[in-house]
Amino acid sequence: MERTEQELVRIEKLNKIKEYCNPYPERYEITHKIKDARLLEDGTTDVRIAGRIVFMRKMGKLSFIRIRDIEGDMQLEIKIDLVGENNYEFFKKLIDTGDFIGAHGDIFTTQTGEKTLRVREFMFLGKALRPLPEKFHGLSDTEMKYRQRYVDLIMNEESRRVFLGRSKLYAFIHKFLGENGFLEVETPILQNAVSGASAKPFYTHHNALDMECNLRIAPETYLKQCVAGGYSRVYEIAKCFRNEGMDSEHLQEFTQVEWYASYWNFEDNIKFYQKFIRSLLMELIGTTKVIYQDKEIDFGISDWKKINYVEEMRKLLGFDFLPIDDPQILKDKIVETGLFSYSDLDDYKSLSQIIDFCYKRLIREKIVEPTIIYNYPSVLIPLARRNDNDERIIDVFQVLVCGTELCKAYSELVNPFIQRQAFEDQLKAKAQGDDETMDLDENFLMAMEQGMPPISGLGFGIDRLLMIIFNQSSVRDVVLFPQMKDKR
Repeated sequence: MERTEQELVRIEKLNKIKEYCNPYPERYEITHKIKDARLLEDGTTDVRIAGRIVFMRKMGKLSFIRIRDIEGDMQLEIKIDLVGENNYEFFKKLIDTGDFIGAHGDIFTTQTGEKTLRVREFMFLGKALRPLPEKFHGLSDTEMKYRQRYVDLIMNEESRRVFLGRSKLYAFIHKFLGENGFLEVETPILQNAVSGASAKPFYTHHNALDMECNLRIAPETYLKQCVAGGYSRVYEIAKCFRNEGMDSEHLQEFTQVEWYASYWNFEDNIKFYQKFIRSLLMELIGTTKVIYQDKEIDFGISDWKKINYVEEMRKLLGFDFLPIDDPQILKDKIVETGLFSYSDLDDYKSLSQIIDFCYKRLIREKIVEPTIIYNYPSVLIPLARRNDNDERIIDVFQVLVCGTELCKAYSELVNPFIQRQAFEDQLKAKAQGDDETMDLDENFLMAMEQGMPPISGLGFGIDRLLMIIFNQSSVRDVVLFPQMKDKR
């Protein structure tokens, strides 16, 4: 590998450091995290902190450096008369920005109001062979941010804020759901049937069992089997995989949270989700108001707007689409309205695909404020409970803001006869050319035949939610290591 001139200089320094100490020591005893050391009162002694050097101002007999970790940074003052002449020369000649250092000293505040550690002794903790970039922001560095997230975290305060928020989100989910009686479980990523959502799966081969498997697209059917087994309230933070297009709101690998509560219906879940999202926002940013795409969104308002999916689509299309069971007839009726052309609809083969396309163009993309969409056509979601008054409608709701779906929830279908018919309808849609349909999952049907109580479940993507909370333009900005095309 060809080295830059700066890298060669650092390697030479590393070799000289070996003459003084072990450049890769085993450990360093700290007394405080950097963020906590900044809160200490002046005069506090015997403080030990450690971090990466991100700034240095070396002078004759007095130098200042700044060290950082993911949660904070702090200034250190290094004086020759405190650390000794040999140690000071070692520091000035051999230590660079990017290196790790441990420091032991006393807390004081400078005349400019900067909380600082006056170093009495320091320990070298690790050499950075690659220098930090002088500038690391702007559109020109976007690909570097994704490929070298570790550098992004070192240099970019906004990225540190987002990913600390992501860690706090995980902690909050566990705490909130645990306090409300939910138990966490893990379900398989390698599965034998495509089920749980309408999506195109990834496939792989299981060598030991000599069988084809798919990667999980959603944990739903397994979580409902847990309910059949006696879990009253259950949840999972699940890695899911969908082999479909990439855009600012979609990655093939993403993190989905799903929870299921026995004896609830979807209206109970609406109330619970509103409580969840408001509590989450207060925990993460201290307010229920967020700014996203230059728009203020207030999740704290008591009455979120509600739209009846079926009624709104009937009004916008000008005809009742529910009785139509032939995709071509539905396309003909839609083209007659003048809203869309045949070319607009050409990629959509099944009833569910055609209806979903129209919904996204006519309703979803126009939504800004927190909005609850409910009463979906049953053809869209095979796993949802049919409405008691009209089996062509399902008891479903979604929450949307700024045209983005934040969550989907419904009263669960627990009738095995209707579920089997819904799976068979999926097979018909697959035969019509829809490659995002579910398989007929016999194992899940067996669990349903064992008996299930009334259930309501809810799912949401962590990545998309974080985009809204932290006003990020792409899911890649809230995923630590998004998949990137190999440069080779």
